[in-house]
Amino acid sequence: MSTTRPYSPGDRGPEPSGASGVSEGGAPEGGVSARAAVPSVPSEDVRKTPGRQVRRLRLEGESGVVPLARDFARQALYAWGWLPAGSADQRAAAEDVLLVVSELVTNACLHAEGPEELFLACDNKVIRVEVSDRGTGQPAPRTPHRAGRPGGHGMFIVQRLCLDWGVLRTPGRSGKTVWAELGAPA
Repeated sequence: MSTTRPYSPGDRGPEPSGASGVSEGGAPEGGVSARAAVPSVPSEDVRKTPGRQVRRLRLEGESGVVPLARDFARQALYAWGWLPAGSADQRAAAEDVLLVVSELVTNACLHAEGPEELFLACDNKVIRVEVSDRGTGQPAPRTPHRAGRPGGHGMFIVQRLCLDWGVLRTPGRSGKTVWAELGAPA
């Protein structure tokens, strides 16, 4: 992808305004909080509750957010025991999480004015990845999917790797949260 283009080749640009969508089930448990101030250094929130561990990383106003988000997710995977991987299946599961984090943060950069926050939650069976942004559009896998062409693979990859994914919107608040859930390694 050229660094002079505001979006991927073949993409139609930023999300169209006016698109809406609400995921079933309402707000996520321990939902994404809004913060008024933007810190000069990403802020990190780490919480551990019985059976569920949660981490948040503020990304708004930061540069290099994709590698920052991947490193943050990698550190969480180490803390939660997903890494170092004891088997090829466990390594693949951890790499899938890192790829989904990269794709969701990249999509927020390309199509939604940049990400505001990365939220990760893990229990014994599922890891949930959420990326909040200010975009108004509705992400969807590009159809038809053209595997041989550059760009346009992000949500297709998320759909293929995840147990489920969707979009949450908060009434009266601009933006959205794109979430995805992946199964824990066996």
